[in-house]
Amino acid sequence: MVLILGSILPACDYGRMNDQEAVQTYRVQLPPMPERTIPTSGGGKLTKETSPDKLRNPLPRNPEVLERGKSGYEHYCVMCHGSRFDGNGTVGQSFYPLPTRLNSPAVQRQDDGRLFYTITFGFNRHPALGFMIAETDRWALVYYLRSLH
Repeated sequence: MVLILGSILPACDYGRMNDQEAVQTYRVQLPPMPERTIPTSGGGKLTKETSPDKLRNPLPRNPEVLERGKSGYEHYCVMCHGSRFDGNGTVGQSFYPLPTRLNSPAVQRQDDGRLFYTITFGFNRHPALGFMIAETDRWALVYYLRSLH
């Protein structure tokens, strides 16, 4: 046993192993971040902290914006909410309960800020889409949902 330990211990050079770059990966000084690269105010955090009833749609309601909202719906929403907005889309029909009927009075009674907030941060099983869909496209979606009634 002494012979085995005597032959193994000299092979373990802890001092030299501790100086390896793989052990000390964070000693490298990173270059300074250019100013204004990452926003530190506004954005999603500001929206999350704002009451939905205080959010206002900044887009004009015109045919171009409605078409943009329709395009966004067809890309992000139709698979769950369906082409008839009844929650019976290809994916949505496998859910119980079905996804929300977007042309229902319950949805149409909500103000623009509440709809935008729900699209952005999700609700119950509805996923948060704020990181997938640009802010202006989410507001265009709100106008498109309004056109369903």
